[in-house]
Amino acid sequence: METISIVAQSRTGLGKKPSKDLRNDGRIPCVLYGGQDVVHFSVTLNDVKNLIYTPDFRVANLTIDGIEFRCIVKDYQLHPLTSQLTHIDFLSLVDGQKVKLEVPIRTKGVSPGVKLGGKMQLKLRRAKIKTLPEMMVTELFIDISSMDLGQSLRARDVQVPEGIELLNSPSIPVVTIEIPRALRSAAAAEAKDTGGKKKK
Repeated sequence: METISIVAQSRTGLGKKPSKDLRNDGRIPCVLYGGQDVVHFSVTLNDVKNLIYTPDFRVANLTIDGIEFRCIVKDYQLHPLTSQLTHIDFLSLVDGQKVKLEVPIRTKGVSPGVKLGGKMQLKLRRAKIKTLPEMMVTELFIDISSMDLGQSLRARDVQVPEGIELLNSPSIPVVTIEIPRALRSAAAAEAKDTGGKKKK
């Protein structure tokens, strides 16, 4: 499991003005919860860019005042106009204590429908799961090797390892093999032509 190491600065001043001062200094206010204590600290964009701006699931090793915390990003806020990071919530990973998180869904196998010219559409890119930190996975897979043109697979078809609970509704579409317009037109024309010959 890929881990990003971050050395953060603790902060004591809370509220709007201290947070604004931090942002003016190029730092992002953060909070860490889920453990014994709630810890307030700050990081730079460079510290967290590989943790936030990625489709992959990654764990953070935070060092604050010499104390290490293993955690994940639980939520973050962006400025409505500039899209700059304004706040990040981290969640401590405590062995034996279940956590809810999101991991990417990857496809495996080759779809016969794609070979025939169909277009694969991934409708659900991230799965919501609940598990123990010691049983975490970085991704889940869905097998598309049996998918024909026009077929869909749903959350119930995602391969979920033992010890992990999938929180998404089982009926939510995950991946679809769409039939391109050109293929639909060709099929319609062929059906019309075949029908015409039968009438003769």
